[in-house]
Amino acid sequence: MIKKKNGISKGGAIALSVLVGLIETGLIVLAAVGIIWMTEHRTQADGNKVVSDSLETKLEVIRMRINQKFLYDTTDVEYDDYILKGFVESFGDPYTVYYTAEEYKTLQESMEGTYSGIGVMVSQNVETGIITVIKAYSNGPGYAAGIRNDDIFYKVAGEECTGVDVNLVVSKIRGTAGTPVEITVYRPSENRYIDYTIIRQVVEVEEVDSRMLEGNIGYISVDSFTEVTFTQFKNAYRALVSDGAEKLIIDLRDNGGGLVTSVCDMAEMVVPAGKMIVYTEDRDGAKQTYASMTTPEITLPLVVLVNGETASASEIFTGAIKDYKLGTIIGTQTFGKGIVQGLYELTDGSALKVTISRYYTPSGVCIHGTGIEPDIEIEDDYQTEEDEQLDAAIRYLMNHAE
Repeated sequence: MIKKKNGISKGGAIALSVLVGLIETGLIVLAAVGIIWMTEHRTQADGNKVVSDSLETKLEVIRMRINQKFLYDTTDVEYDDYILKGFVESFGDPYTVYYTAEEYKTLQESMEGTYSGIGVMVSQNVETGIITVIKAYSNGPGYAAGIRNDDIFYKVAGEECTGVDVNLVVSKIRGTAGTPVEITVYRPSENRYIDYTIIRQVVEVEEVDSRMLEGNIGYISVDSFTEVTFTQFKNAYRALVSDGAEKLIIDLRDNGGGLVTSVCDMAEMVVPAGKMIVYTEDRDGAKQTYASMTTPEITLPLVVLVNGETASASEIFTGAIKDYKLGTIIGTQTFGKGIVQGLYELTDGSALKVTISRYYTPSGVCIHGTGIEPDIEIEDDYQTEEDEQLDAAIRYLMNHAE
């Protein structure tokens, strides 16, 4: 029996994964487009005012009453930021979010695969808003301080974070190397809250983990897709082949996605040249296609492991492998995030992340809300240390792959 990493499951009931320092942007991160502040013009393109006279008057009355009666100091309150956040949130899409200039800077830096923070991967349940530690990197300050997998973030910098957009929580965790951040976690296994003061440091993200398994089976786990993922994956694969790997398992469980360029580069190592990897379609029907441009390097018998937290960019890879029958998908149905977010920089350095299109697998299927069904469904008993899904992948490759 293969044991789960750190003695726990890679899975759980978590829907949206984000590495501390990495925003999940779906497929596309758009360059700055010089968008003018809506609040400066206060009118939409059709001439209707975004902020009506009555609403503006009500806001002023509320502000006046707060200043007169509110028990606490309001000198540091950023009215504009919270008005804008509430305005964007009113559209009812959890993936459409307004970011302050500081938050946006954090997001940009984190896409590079290195950041200053505590070295912890977290996920947020989109239904409960609970933020849970998926992976505490052993070389990070968070792990050194005592944070462990499955810990639930309760407070960051003194503020409760359950229900707060995970990317905003991440921006508070990150900061200048050498500075402290206060974090309170709830540890379910011990039924207690634990306070930590952690000194941030520069962390190089280890997106890929690899090792050789029995039967000359190479194993590569990919946590998320940043700018460093493809190079780490390629190096890991070539090292395994050099060590004698004859079959391959790619583990995308709990991979919440990332950059389209990263996942498409990885897919090109498997998908034949000229074949479509994925395409997107916006509300006007405009399409953008991503296709493999190189001869595939990976021709070994392949299994891809997935679960309910395999989402977005990782579903792009899974969908291409399944549609072209380039490998066998084992695990449980994926999350089903088949929509694309564009990231637009505003003139003051803030940014708007907005859902702009759907994406489709090569066979023309949009998996949003449904996910991808595995070829072989294997549930994982999260109460045991054994990794039933990985065990099933090993058995399959040893018994069926030539």
